[in-house]
Amino acid sequence: MLRLAWLVLVAAVTALFLKSFVAEIIYIPSPSMEPTLPVGTYAVLDKITFKLREPERGDIIVFRSPEDREKELVKRVIATPLETVELRQKTVWVNGKKLNEPYVQYTRPQDLLRGDNLEPTVVSPRSVFVLGDNRDESRDSTVWADPQTHRRILFVPYISIRGVVRGFY
Repeated sequence: MLRLAWLVLVAAVTALFLKSFVAEIIYIPSPSMEPTLPVGTYAVLDKITFKLREPERGDIIVFRSPEDREKELVKRVIATPLETVELRQKTVWVNGKKLNEPYVQYTRPQDLLRGDNLEPTVVSPRSVFVLGDNRDESRDSTVWADPQTHRRILFVPYISIRGVVRGFY
Protein backbone atom coordinates (compact mmCIF):
# COMPACT_ATOMS: atom_id res chain seq x y z
CA MET A 1 0.00 0.00 0.00
CA LEU A 2 2.85 2.38 0.86
CA ARG A 3 4.48 1.58 -2.48
CA LEU A 4 1.26 2.44 -4.36
CA ALA A 5 0.97 5.76 -2.52
CA TRP A 6 4.61 6.52 -3.37
CA LEU A 7 4.01 5.72 -7.08
CA VAL A 8 0.91 7.94 -7.16
CA LEU A 9 2.86 10.79 -5.54
CA VAL A 10 5.75 10.43 -8.02
CA ALA A 11 3.30 10.33 -10.95
CA ALA A 12 1.48 13.44 -9.68
CA VAL A 13 4.71 15.39 -9.15
CA THR A 14 5.97 14.34 -12.60
CA ALA A 15 2.70 15.37 -14.27
CA LEU A 16 2.74 18.73 -12.49
CA PHE A 17 6.36 19.31 -13.54
CA LEU A 18 5.60 18.43 -17.18
CA LYS A 19 2.52 20.67 -17.29
CA SER A 20 4.33 23.57 -15.64
CA PHE A 21 7.61 23.48 -17.55
CA VAL A 22 7.47 21.19 -20.59
CA ALA A 23 4.10 20.95 -22.32
CA GLU A 24 0.37 20.97 -21.82
CA ILE A 25 -2.80 20.42 -23.81
CA ILE A 26 -4.76 23.58 -24.61
CA TYR A 27 -8.26 24.09 -26.02
CA ILE A 28 -8.97 26.47 -28.92
CA PRO A 29 -12.20 28.33 -27.98
CA SER A 30 -12.45 30.97 -30.72
CA PRO A 31 -12.37 31.15 -34.54
CA SER A 32 -9.47 33.63 -34.66
CA MET A 33 -6.98 30.99 -35.90
CA GLU A 34 -9.29 29.25 -38.37
CA PRO A 35 -8.81 27.47 -40.68
CA THR A 36 -5.48 26.36 -39.12
CA LEU A 37 -6.90 25.73 -35.62
CA PRO A 38 -10.70 25.28 -35.78
CA VAL A 39 -12.88 26.01 -32.74
CA GLY A 40 -12.90 22.97 -30.48
CA THR A 41 -9.40 21.84 -31.45
CA TYR A 42 -6.99 20.63 -28.78
CA ALA A 43 -3.32 21.54 -29.26
CA VAL A 44 0.01 20.78 -27.60
CA LEU A 45 1.67 23.84 -26.08
CA ASP A 46 5.48 23.42 -26.11
CA LYS A 47 6.98 25.45 -23.25
CA ILE A 48 10.64 24.57 -23.89
CA THR A 49 11.36 25.85 -27.42
CA PHE A 50 11.47 29.54 -26.50
CA LYS A 51 13.94 28.83 -23.74
CA LEU A 52 16.29 27.64 -26.52
CA ARG A 53 15.48 30.15 -29.28
CA GLU A 54 13.49 33.32 -29.93
CA PRO A 55 10.10 33.27 -31.68
CA GLU A 56 10.24 33.16 -35.47
CA ARG A 57 7.87 34.31 -38.18
CA GLY A 58 5.20 31.66 -38.68
CA ASP A 59 5.29 30.30 -35.11
CA ILE A 60 1.85 29.90 -33.57
CA ILE A 61 2.21 31.11 -30.00
CA VAL A 62 0.20 31.25 -26.78
CA PHE A 63 0.56 34.41 -24.70
CA ARG A 64 -1.14 36.59 -22.11
CA SER A 65 -3.48 39.10 -23.72
CA PRO A 66 -2.13 42.66 -23.72
CA GLU A 67 -5.67 43.90 -23.05
CA ASP A 68 -6.59 41.45 -20.28
CA ARG A 69 -3.69 39.70 -18.53
CA GLU A 70 -6.08 37.02 -17.21
CA LYS A 71 -6.77 35.76 -20.75
CA GLU A 72 -4.49 33.73 -22.97
CA LEU A 73 -4.55 34.09 -26.75
CA VAL A 74 -3.29 32.03 -29.68
CA LYS A 75 -1.92 33.90 -32.74
CA ARG A 76 0.71 33.58 -35.47
CA VAL A 77 4.00 35.52 -35.33
CA ILE A 78 4.13 37.81 -38.37
CA ALA A 79 7.13 40.02 -37.57
CA THR A 80 9.99 39.76 -35.10
CA PRO A 81 12.14 42.39 -33.32
CA LEU A 82 13.35 45.30 -35.44
CA GLU A 83 11.47 44.14 -38.54
CA THR A 84 9.19 46.65 -40.25
CA VAL A 85 5.61 45.49 -40.63
CA GLU A 86 2.91 47.17 -42.69
CA LEU A 87 -0.64 46.31 -43.75
CA ARG A 88 -2.12 47.67 -46.97
CA GLN A 89 -5.76 46.76 -47.55
CA LYS A 90 -5.45 43.41 -45.77
CA THR A 91 -2.07 42.55 -47.33
CA VAL A 92 0.90 42.14 -44.96
CA TRP A 93 4.35 43.47 -45.85
CA VAL A 94 7.46 42.73 -43.79
CA ASN A 95 10.64 44.67 -44.51
CA GLY A 96 9.12 45.92 -47.77
CA LYS A 97 8.22 42.45 -49.08
CA LYS A 98 4.72 41.06 -49.44
CA LEU A 99 4.26 38.14 -47.06
CA ASN A 100 3.10 34.86 -48.60
CA GLU A 101 0.26 33.70 -46.33
CA PRO A 102 -1.55 30.64 -47.72
CA TYR A 103 -3.04 29.94 -44.25
CA VAL A 104 -5.07 33.19 -44.08
CA GLN A 105 -8.85 33.27 -44.19
CA TYR A 106 -11.05 36.35 -44.73
CA THR A 107 -14.72 36.17 -43.82
CA ARG A 108 -15.39 39.68 -45.16
CA PRO A 109 -12.88 40.14 -48.01
CA GLN A 110 -14.69 43.15 -49.53
CA ASP A 111 -14.90 45.09 -46.24
CA LEU A 112 -12.02 47.26 -45.05
CA LEU A 113 -11.97 46.84 -41.28
CA ARG A 114 -10.18 48.73 -38.52
CA GLY A 115 -7.01 46.62 -38.60
CA ASP A 116 -6.71 46.18 -42.36
CA ASN A 117 -4.27 49.07 -42.80
CA LEU A 118 -1.20 49.86 -40.71
CA GLU A 119 1.54 52.34 -41.50
CA PRO A 120 5.09 50.90 -41.56
CA THR A 121 5.97 50.11 -37.96
CA VAL A 122 9.21 48.75 -36.49
CA VAL A 123 8.69 45.90 -34.02
CA SER A 124 10.08 46.67 -30.57
CA PRO A 125 13.08 44.71 -29.26
CA ARG A 126 12.14 41.45 -27.49
CA SER A 127 8.60 41.63 -28.90
CA VAL A 128 6.61 40.19 -31.79
CA PHE A 129 3.77 41.38 -34.01
CA VAL A 130 1.01 38.77 -34.21
CA LEU A 131 -2.14 38.18 -36.24
CA GLY A 132 -4.89 35.57 -36.25
CA ASP A 133 -5.17 33.46 -39.39
CA ASN A 134 -8.90 34.32 -39.57
CA ARG A 135 -8.06 37.99 -40.07
CA ASP A 136 -11.54 39.49 -40.11
CA GLU A 137 -12.53 37.69 -36.90
CA SER A 138 -9.36 38.17 -34.84
CA ARG A 139 -8.47 40.68 -32.13
CA ASP A 140 -4.72 40.97 -32.54
CA SER A 141 -1.81 43.39 -33.01
CA THR A 142 -3.88 45.43 -35.46
CA VAL A 143 -6.62 46.42 -32.99
CA TRP A 144 -5.47 46.05 -29.37
CA ALA A 145 -5.62 49.05 -27.07
CA ASP A 146 -4.81 49.64 -23.42
CA PRO A 147 -8.13 49.57 -21.49
CA GLN A 148 -7.21 52.62 -19.38
CA THR A 149 -5.36 54.90 -21.82
CA HIS A 150 -6.86 53.61 -25.09
CA ARG A 151 -3.35 53.75 -26.62
CA ARG A 152 -2.68 51.11 -29.25
CA ILE A 153 -0.78 48.00 -28.26
CA LEU A 154 0.98 46.66 -31.33
CA PHE A 155 3.35 44.06 -29.93
CA VAL A 156 3.52 41.06 -27.62
CA PRO A 157 6.60 41.18 -25.37
CA TYR A 158 8.58 37.96 -25.04
CA ILE A 159 7.85 37.92 -21.31
CA SER A 160 4.13 37.37 -22.09
CA ILE A 161 4.71 34.34 -24.32
CA ARG A 162 3.93 30.96 -22.71
CA GLY A 163 5.01 28.75 -25.59
CA VAL A 164 4.56 27.56 -29.16
CA VAL A 165 1.80 25.32 -30.53
CA ARG A 166 3.32 22.10 -31.84
CA GLY A 167 0.50 19.77 -32.75
CA PHE A 168 -3.26 19.72 -32.74
CA TYR A 169 -6.12 17.27 -32.99
